[in-house]
Amino acid sequence: MLIHETTKIKMNYPLMSFILTWSGLVILMSMFVTVPLTSVFMHDLHISETDAAWIGSIYSFCFAIGCLIYGPLSDKYGRKIFLMASTLVLAAVTFITGFVHDFELLLAMRALQGFASAAFAPVSLVYASDMFPPHKRLTVTGYIISGFLMAGIIAQVFGIMISTRFGWSAIFIIMGIVYFITALLVIFYLPKDSATDKENSILSKYIQMKDIFKNLKLCISFYIMFTVYFSLIGMYTFLGDYLHPYGFTEKDVLPIRALAIISMLTSVFAGKISSKFGVQRSLRSALALASFSLLFMGLATSANLIILGSLLFVAGIAYVVPINVSLVVKNSGLARGSAVLFNAFMLFLGASIGPILATSLAQGGNYLLAFGVLSGFLLIGLIASFFLKD
Repeated sequence: MLIHETTKIKMNYPLMSFILTWSGLVILMSMFVTVPLTSVFMHDLHISETDAAWIGSIYSFCFAIGCLIYGPLSDKYGRKIFLMASTLVLAAVTFITGFVHDFELLLAMRALQGFASAAFAPVSLVYASDMFPPHKRLTVTGYIISGFLMAGIIAQVFGIMISTRFGWSAIFIIMGIVYFITALLVIFYLPKDSATDKENSILSKYIQMKDIFKNLKLCISFYIMFTVYFSLIGMYTFLGDYLHPYGFTEKDVLPIRALAIISMLTSVFAGKISSKFGVQRSLRSALALASFSLLFMGLATSANLIILGSLLFVAGIAYVVPINVSLVVKNSGLARGSAVLFNAFMLFLGASIGPILATSLAQGGNYLLAFGVLSGFLLIGLIASFFLKD
């Protein structure tokens, strides 16, 4: 195994864990940072609400496609080279985006951001699995996934704060600098790995991915993962508008978005709780909580109830992700690498579709329909989870 090949190098696992978690957090922020800025883009770029939603969705869609592309390539050429290249390219593209003020060109730059970011997120999970000893892998994987989840909330808070004071262009300029610093951390402090599959052709690795679809349990987990960011980003896309009749401005919604960070911390306890109550039961409980919390939000008649529902919803989503990832790893056998990559693809595919569908459904103030549809997707996942029995 690769871990034995690297024993000659003194491994600083705490530092490696920090760099992987930090990198995952800041890189995934690019996906979510435009979510609360729909009205800002509409005003500054003179575009429709649907066009503004595409600024986020084009990133997520290209990110999802990239998740499928980079995995087999990293098997052939090693993981670290992709971790380095992704952060360097992302730093340059993001910084340049801060000087773009044309809608079509902005979409193109966001697409490039998505492709560049995709070389880090799924590959970092496989890199951690390769480089960490067995008793540390689950912990570091949990940290990385927590970083991915926290990015969804922190990015929105960061985006609103910076755009309000300096304009939305400053967001990309600042993040470009952060990515360059992150690239230096990756280059100098993450140990180099070795290619894990130099013999087989890249094409054969892509062909082998079809085998994972013969596994019903994996297909169910893939669907559940799709619903995570689909519902999360979808809900946050119109949350500000939904609270507007209650006297909330986008600045007033900022603390509500920030408060969700506490709900995200439930993912830390996923391992202990699932070991006590069982993985399947815990997964179903989390899906039920997320689904019914969305419906509760749609039916709520006060701002306080809506806020409560949003916090419960985020807690459920945050709990679903690590449990579902563990099930994918458990049920994939020798196809673990392909399964993890496709799982990431489904996660970010949901992120690309969620804002577009949510925006379309919520047009004209039909928020109950929007909440109901998002809730329904999670409810289907809940029903499907009953087929995950051992």
